[in-house]
Amino acid sequence: MSGAEVAKEIAFYGIPPEQVIGSSIVTKYEMVDGKPLLMRDPKLFFNDDYDGKAIGINLFIGKRPQIAFGNSDGDKAMLQWTTAGDGPRLGLLVLHDDAERELAYGPANGLPDTSVGTFSQALMDTANSSGWTVVSMKNDWKRIFGFESLP
Repeated sequence: MSGAEVAKEIAFYGIPPEQVIGSSIVTKYEMVDGKPLLMRDPKLFFNDDYDGKAIGINLFIGKRPQIAFGNSDGDKAMLQWTTAGDGPRLGLLVLHDDAERELAYGPANGLPDTSVGTFSQALMDTANSSGWTVVSMKNDWKRIFGFESLP
């Protein structure tokens, strides 16, 4: 989960910043010394995780995506929302199962969850029953990081 402002700054792959959604905090409009300011409160306005991902896509983008990618239980609702639409759809999950080259986590890997993410067996079961593609970092990727040399 990233703040909307941070997510927009790190948008990559040619995705326009206005199509990047992230969590955001409450912001208020105030006049200070005769000047309008936007002041941030230490209170969550929108949480872009779990059900919030599907809600955020609808609220901020206004249409159902055709493709969704995720890597944890927090992406399940977004993948369900995406793949339930009409026409061709793609739901893809990245399985973090390569402890040698990257952080591996999740009961679907026979591993504990981490503060970074959860990939439960229930998510794997949903992926299988929903026809989502599950990509294994260990078995499907020759290279995980750009600085690695290919085998």
